[in-house]
Parts: sequence; C-alpha cells; structure tokens
Amino acid sequence: MKGTFSRAYGSPMRYIQGPGEIRNLALHAAQYGSFAYILIDGFIYDTIKAQLDVIFDGETVRFHASRFGGESSQDEVDKDVGEIASLGADLIIGIGGGKTIDTTKLVADCCGIPRIIMPSSASTDAPTAGLAGLYRPDGVQIRAIKTKRNSELVLLDTEIIVNAPARLFAAGMGDALATWFEARANWASLTPNYIGDGYRPTRAAMAIARECSEILFEDGRGALAAVKQHLITEEVENVVEANTLLSGLGFENTGCAAAHGIHAGLSEMDADHRDHGFHGEKVAFSILAMMVLENTPSEEMDRTIRFLIDIDLPVTLEQLNIEPTDENLDKIVDHTVNHNNLIHHEPLIINETLVKHAILAANAIGHRYLDGCV
Repeated sequence: MKGTFSRAYGSPMRYIQGPGEIRNLALHAAQYGSFAYILIDGFIYDTIKAQLDVIFDGETVRFHASRFGGESSQDEVDKDVGEIASLGADLIIGIGGGKTIDTTKLVADCCGIPRIIMPSSASTDAPTAGLAGLYRPDGVQIRAIKTKRNSELVLLDTEIIVNAPARLFAAGMGDALATWFEARANWASLTPNYIGDGYRPTRAAMAIARECSEILFEDGRGALAAVKQHLITEEVENVVEANTLLSGLGFENTGCAAAHGIHAGLSEMDADHRDHGFHGEKVAFSILAMMVLENTPSEEMDRTIRFLIDIDLPVTLEQLNIEPTDENLDKIVDHTVNHNNLIHHEPLIINETLVKHAILAANAIGHRYLDGCV
C-alpha cells in the first residue's frame, strides 16, 4: 500500500441515461462549446451521422463528424488532434464502442478541450472512467493512461443500447461482474485506486462495487432476454447503469486485480487476428481463474459460473478460441505475471506456476459445468 491514509473518489461531472437521449445532444453540447468534433464508430457512422444532421439543424452548435479508424492507437489520436486543430473545434464528442471512447479521451487531453462520451452499447465501463487504453495497430494493449480529468458528460441512449448486438450487452456484464471481486481483493491487499497517484478507496466506492454485482445477479438474465428482443425494461435500465456507471465508478475508485490481469494475458492471443472474444468475455473467464487463485467458497463460485453460462459468457478457454497448449499458456502467463501489474494486486503471493495452474483448473471447472457434471 502506498504510504497514505488519505482516501479519494473520482467521477464524471454528469451522467444521463434513458431512451431517446441522443435527441438532446445538441442542447448538452452547447454547454461546453460552439463547434463539436464528433468521432463516430465506423459500424454506426452512417446511421448516427444522419441523426446528427437533424439534431443539430438550426442549433447554435456546429459539428464536424469523423469516422473512427478502428483502433485506439497513437496514429488515430494524432489524426484526430490534427483535424481538430485545423477545424478550430472546441469540444469533442465520442459516439461508439470502447476504443472510440478511449480515443476520444486521449484526444481531449491532447487538445485541452471538454469531452462528451456517448457509448453505442453497454459493453464496457470505459465511458465513465478517467482511464483510456492505448493499443498497438494490431489490437494489443500497450498501456492504460490516466487522463487529466474525467468527462464533462456521459450520455447513454438506451434505445441505441438495446439495438446493439446482445453479445455486447452480455460482455458488458462480464466486465462489470469483475468490479466487486477486484474491489475486495484490492481492499484486502491495501492496493491504491486510480485517482491521482493512488489513494485508499472510499467506503462509498466499495458500496458501489457491491451494488454493481448484486444488480447483475438479480436482473442480468432478464435484461439480456429483453435486449435480445430489442426491448427497454426496468431490468435493462438497471443493468445498463451497472455495466456503465457503477462498474466504471467501482473499478476506478477501488482498482483492478487478477480478473483484468489475466484478461491482459489472454489479450496477447489477439495478435493472431482470430476472434478471442470481446473484452468482457475474456474478463468473464478470468473471473473464474481469479476465484481459483483466491480459493473462493464453492457456493459463490457455483453462483457465478451458473450466472455466466446463463448470460452466454465463456467459462472455458476453448469458448474463447484458445487452445490450452503449453505454448499458449506460457505466453498468456508471461504477460499476466511479468508484463502487467494487476495480478500482483491480489492479497497473496503470485508466481507463473500458480497462475498457469489456476487458469487450467478454471478451464476444467468450466468444462464440468458445460458438460452437466455439476
């Protein structure tokens, strides 16, 4: 633990969530600037651009739409910074997935302008966090960067969320589910959070992380069923809040640990350009390996595995298109243990053998459940 008794808590300035909120975007933008540079995920660019043309028509705020290049890389950041300087924009709005959002944060930092974040799915907790991921062009994460400030506004339109692929919604639950597991690990190990240079978490942050978990277990199954039919229900709204707001506030204010550490190792496999799952899908399996590491009570492990299976999340390496060969495992474990510090936030001694065995044991347990042996 860093030598401080001080505790700290950070968050975006405002968070707004509900159906049809994109129609208020121009009104919100006018509070922060007069010329918005809007970075839009390529998958939804045409649809969103057409809506923006109507929404901003006749408003005092001008906008320029730019298609996101697909990777939160230094090249993408440099391109957007150059365009903003050329246009004279004084506000950036990011609309899309996690990497569009990460790029928006990094560009806002470089330009020193306000930012509005508008996720197109509830697939990660990136929208509310002050951290941004920087990646290589091949998709492998280089590092997480603490931005200079949190977002001025996080705006979620649940009409857009429920029309995104249901797989993304489920992946968001996988990412969010790790929040409480990792919060309590960091609390036990006295690991600093991500506010400034790191402080003790507040009790408020721990309560948020716990509530995030309970919402998922209570409403997650019904919410996913509704999203598969593109329906907005109270369960859906609750889970969107858990995936985005509670998980984001939870992890930033309490920290990440083994689940995201093992995820980082699994992400090393992405360099082969095969589909190894979304961020939250890799995190989901990594939660199981984390529970093995911590010798989690069997009742809690059983509850968690059954929940992950019910919401279509992977509990085996093979479901992530990763063969459990020694070559693959050694690559995953090396990155997890030696090139990423998150797993060392655990309140126990970590080494390569322990992590490798935990991953293999989690994989075997997952297969037992899928085969109906438990």
